[in-house]
Formats: sequence, structure tokens, C-alpha cells
Amino acid sequence: MRPAPAEPQRLRAFIEQEARAAGFDAVAFTTPDAAPAAPARLAQFLNEGRHGTMRWMEETAMRRAHPRALWPEVRSVIMLGMNYGPEGDPLSILRQKDKAAISVYARNRDYHDLIKGKLKLVAGKLAARFGAEVKVFVDTAPVMEKPLAAAAGLGWQGKHTNLVSREFGAWLFLGSIFTTAEIAPDAPEADHCGSCRACLDVCPTDAFPAPYQLDARRCISYLTIEHKGPIPHEFRQRMGNRIYGCDDCLAVCPWNKFAREASEAKLRAREDLKAPALVDLLELDDPAFRALFSGSPIKRVGRGRFIRNVLIAAGNSGDERLVGESERLAGDASPLVRGAAVWALSRLMKPRAFAVLAARLQPGESDPDVRAEWDQALASVGEPA
Repeated sequence: MRPAPAEPQRLRAFIEQEARAAGFDAVAFTTPDAAPAAPARLAQFLNEGRHGTMRWMEETAMRRAHPRALWPEVRSVIMLGMNYGPEGDPLSILRQKDKAAISVYARNRDYHDLIKGKLKLVAGKLAARFGAEVKVFVDTAPVMEKPLAAAAGLGWQGKHTNLVSREFGAWLFLGSIFTTAEIAPDAPEADHCGSCRACLDVCPTDAFPAPYQLDARRCISYLTIEHKGPIPHEFRQRMGNRIYGCDDCLAVCPWNKFAREASEAKLRAREDLKAPALVDLLELDDPAFRALFSGSPIKRVGRGRFIRNVLIAAGNSGDERLVGESERLAGDASPLVRGAAVWALSRLMKPRAFAVLAARLQPGESDPDVRAEWDQALASVGEPA
């Protein structure tokens, strides 16, 4: 039997108080059907193949598009945000070609674990006090958090498709609590992008076919995190030294002028991840990789994909000091790593030296993709002088 409804203002005040106490910076309320346009946008995104190899988006499309399909009993959705604003300009690292640029959100512990724990804390208190059923979701679950957050008034989806807040700019981690409690919804936030297109123009890979549309296949965040194969050649130089994610479209948003730095230590960047040297990262074997990124979202991509990304950055660095480590990795156990090492070496070495190296290593290469990398690299460097 469903418990008697609580007095609306008392219920809202309790949730807001507990959310703030748990460390959330923003809390608002909406209904599960408050984003009616989201299912059609998701369907278009999937039908055009813009999700790339993220097959899980297809498999969970129905639940993702319709929250009641995920949990039929849900009556209200509590959307919560936690500020992870960086200290300083996160794009300044792009000028340091021998350093690695890691997305702001990944410079400390995995936010999924952090946010989910706090969501459970708030949801547990709500259930205990008012007898409502609750479920918590954060990012990895099939919930369209950004449209729901916009519907709840936490912000609006900008032209880069990410949530923008008038208080926190582009720097909000989102989580949601689904509940059987009846809670009056907040008003949605208006779109305040106006004629600005800074986020579209700054994208290194032209990942936005039009305002409010994203082609993930061209997005550096997708390429460095979700994409499991070799990085397509057309994007390698454009990646620069971005080895995990990309903050460009977030960082240039004018609304960031209102954002403050993250207040919680677990959300601030670890010193060793602010500007790690490429040469140090290239040295990581699997145990060292796991140790360095223990508790970090970066650990989820695995050492092979991570070193692939670092080698692309090495090739873009112009730093001949990275030749030694790149050459060692041309003999790595992972074909993904070997192929990226070939490309890096073709960019770092003089053509004659690279041709000599190819003559020594290519004949023993058994993987067809890596052999193709050698062939393409040799063609790109031309005949040695």
C-alpha cells in the first residue's frame, strides 16, 4: 500500500536540505515524461549512426527514451548536480605539447562512484522519512539525464548538447533519484545560448553537424574513450595532446564566468594528472597503469587504448626525445599499441631513419592492421633523402 503523501513543501525542503548536506550544489524536480522531444532526438541520433560503436545505446534505447519503461512506478524525478569546476583554464595544457591533456572530469577519482554514493545517501533518507520507493541513477544507467535536468530547471542543453547552468557554467556532474513520491515539478530553464557558437567553432574535429547535434564518431571524447580500434587517420593530428576526453567545447562557454572552482577535494585535480609528461605515460606497463589510475575513470579504458592515445599525442608533439619509448612500443604485445607507435615514429623520425626502422621491424609484423600502418606511414614520409 502506498504511504500517504507528505506535505509538499516539507518534502521538498527535506530533499533539498539532505542534498546540500551530501555535497550537491544543485537540486530540482521534474516528472518522468517532462522531456517529450528527447525520444525523437535520440532516435535520429541512433538512426544516423552517430553513436558509432556504442551499441549499448541501441540496446537500451527504449528505456533511455522513456523513463517509465525503466521503472513504471516512478512518479517524480529528482535531478541533482555537483560542481566540478576546474581551477584555471583547462585548455592551457594544449600549448604544452610534451604534456598530456586529460579531461577535467577524469583528473581525480571516478565520479560515478562518488555521485552514486551520495545519491544513495539522499535517497535512503527520503525513503526512511517518507516511505517512498526510490531508485538512483548516474550516467552509466539508461537515463537521459541532460534533457531531464533541463526540464527540471538545472540548466539548458547548449549547442554542444551538454548541460549549461547559469550558476555553474558547463561544469556539473549529474545524477538522478527516481521516486514514487509525488513532488511538484520545477519550471524548465530557458535556452540562453543566443547567437553564440563558441562551442561549435572551437571543436577540433568538427563533431557538431549543426547546433544542438553531435556526431560522436568525430568527437575526441568518444575516440579516446569509447572507440576500441585504431584512431582514424583524419583525426590524429587534430587530437593534439588530448589523451583522454576533450574539454574544448565546455571550456569556451561564456557562462563559465559564473562557475566557481569545485569545493570538494575529491573533485579537484590530482597534482600528478594536471599535466603529466608524455614520456612518463609511455613507460606504463599494465601493472603500473592500473596502479596510477586506481579509482580513476581512466582505468576503465585499459592500458592498450590509453597508450594508443598517448602515442598519438607523442606523434603530434614534435619531441624527438619520445622516439626511444615509441620505438620500444612498436614491439608491444598489443597490436593497437604497435600500430599507434608506427604512426608516432613516422612523425618523430627523419624519413631515412624511419625507413631503416621499418625495414627491420615490418617483416616480422604478423598483424594486418599494423602492417597497413607501416605501409601508410612509409608512403606518407616519402622516399628518404
